Amino acid sequence: MHKPIITQPTRAIDTVKLARHIKRPTTLDYIKYMITDFLELHGDRRFSDDLAVAGGVGFLDDIPVTIIGHQKGRDVKENVRRNFGMAHPEGYRKALRLMEEAERFGRPVINLIDTPGAYPGIGAEERGQAEAIAFNLYKMAGLKTPTIAVVTGEGGSGGALGLGVADRVYMLSNTIYSVISPEGCASILWRDAGRADEAAEALKLTAQSLYDFRIIDGIIDEPGGGAHEDHETTAKRIKQTVLSALDELLDLPLETLLKKRYEKYRKMGVYTE
Repeated sequence: MHKPIITQPTRAIDTVKLARHIKRPTTLDYIKYMITDFLELHGDRRFSDDLAVAGGVGFLDDIPVTIIGHQKGRDVKENVRRNFGMAHPEGYRKALRLMEEAERFGRPVINLIDTPGAYPGIGAEERGQAEAIAFNLYKMAGLKTPTIAVVTGEGGSGGALGLGVADRVYMLSNTIYSVISPEGCASILWRDAGRADEAAEALKLTAQSLYDFRIIDGIIDEPGGGAHEDHETTAKRIKQTVLSALDELLDLPLETLLKKRYEKYRKMGVYTE
């Protein structure tokens, strides 16, 4: 799964561009190639059905799973309908509803992350955007079933973390995972979004950097010039990685699974000289 990346761009900003490529596979594209008998589930049972998050149940080979992910569009019209993959609080509450259902029925959870960030609009804030994300982090930390997250495009800030607390976290090789976008970082630091290339290097947001920092557990190499060139092969590589991880995680006693998850996140940022 992880090996030195030869085809990855040398500049971080080029990886950013690939992560945002309009033709990259979406969550529903991956589900088409990875999951059989998929049934999409809708709504948060509180406010509405957020189309920026898609999820449901199906089979990964012969394993019943719950799969959830941010959903972008393929064109302007679809992106507007999907809010460019930026979820409202009801999107995160829908995701949590599905994860808690998976916990009750003993199904592993697979989360696919691809969002520039959670939607920052007034309505979203009024309905508790920060609380919804924070509650997801809290619940996912103790979810009593194996969880796997894969960054498939952009992993932006708390919007990504709302689906990102998992036993195993992987990134496709041309994806990014960061507390802020390069443009946002450059605007804050230098009041100049045009210096996004400098910010991208400083943020260490590429898969290789995050693997070196032990933030993620592995890198899934993309075929050819990137996932946008071969959706099916990319999906197969994600599927193989997830199956390999589940082969280990499903054998762990629940107490051990939760202990290892706790230790995984406690170790982040710890270093010795």
